[in-house]
Amino acid sequence: MGKGGKSHEVDGEEKNMAAWLLGVNNLKIQPFKLPPLGPHDVRARMKAVGICGSDVHYLKTLRCADFIVKEPMVIGHECAGVIEEVGSKVKTLVPGDRVALEPGISCRHCDLCREGRYNLCPEMKFFATPPVHGSLANQVVHPADLCFKLPENVSLEEGAMCEPLSVGVHACRRANIGPETNVLVMGAGPIGLVTMLAARAFGAPRIVIADVDDHRLSVAKSLGADEIVRVSTNIKDVADEVVQIHKAMGAGVDVSFDCAGFNKTMSTALSATRPGGKVCLVGMGHSEMTIPLTPAAAREVDVIGIFRYKNTWPLCLEFLRSGKIDVKPLITHRFGFSQKEVEEAFETSARGGNAIKVMFNL
Repeated sequence: MGKGGKSHEVDGEEKNMAAWLLGVNNLKIQPFKLPPLGPHDVRARMKAVGICGSDVHYLKTLRCADFIVKEPMVIGHECAGVIEEVGSKVKTLVPGDRVALEPGISCRHCDLCREGRYNLCPEMKFFATPPVHGSLANQVVHPADLCFKLPENVSLEEGAMCEPLSVGVHACRRANIGPETNVLVMGAGPIGLVTMLAARAFGAPRIVIADVDDHRLSVAKSLGADEIVRVSTNIKDVADEVVQIHKAMGAGVDVSFDCAGFNKTMSTALSATRPGGKVCLVGMGHSEMTIPLTPAAAREVDVIGIFRYKNTWPLCLEFLRSGKIDVKPLITHRFGFSQKEVEEAFETSARGGNAIKVMFNL
């Protein structure tokens, strides 16, 4: 579906159904015609699809950052499934293989793609990023080299979790996390939690996580955070909270990950990080911020950005196979693929509360 498709055209014996975003708070399961199978493509039956915060943004506002939904779009991009058919030149996969799908198709020819930073490709076609259709459907067509075979002991749900986990893995690579890096994570939502798990897998010896929500902090603690810090939404509390964070860490903060992306979280991260340390901005809560950049620069704190991920699926699958990372506790709610359940699932994800990752089983 990343390669296109049309609504309401059905041929063959089985209708391929998908969850279409038709308007604000308007999701409908409707037929979706698959594009023809190219020689390097596969057709995969979706088995597990997770809901991302961006999916909820599109449902509630028809936009996420600068991406705007202008026509009906199939939603969903965190996915895994089973190969049903392979293109004539595909040698690495066969029908029946269980795979996790990397959702972005880059042009493969521009300077950024050629230097390996394909996540920044201006021509990227990414599941459920307008106008490209997503993967909450019975079947999708996708390039074979973006479908990664699951190890025997990794479930399809865990395969779908490779997508959010990839964000954490890419952030840890960008920030050079290792056994000598003490880490602060701002935000204990799904991305904050996978970033924490990735940092631990990369060898971080001590991880402190901060959030405004007690339930999410308790989840973070159960998943292995060394210390948790409850913070407020009031910018005036930054100085006091930095003291709390330093006390919790018991050492310098080498790298801070801001997995929320607000004035307050970024100000806290910049202030808490030791001289010569790094702040990696992962969350995109605010597109513009007023932050104390000059004092941080005077302490030579480096600010790093990330966008999605690149070349992360093999490492994610190895972390899952070896048990270095366990994403199963993050999956808190499961739904089937009916009109009623699709609506309920998105409402559950949007409400937050005790929901972390909401997963469809197709």
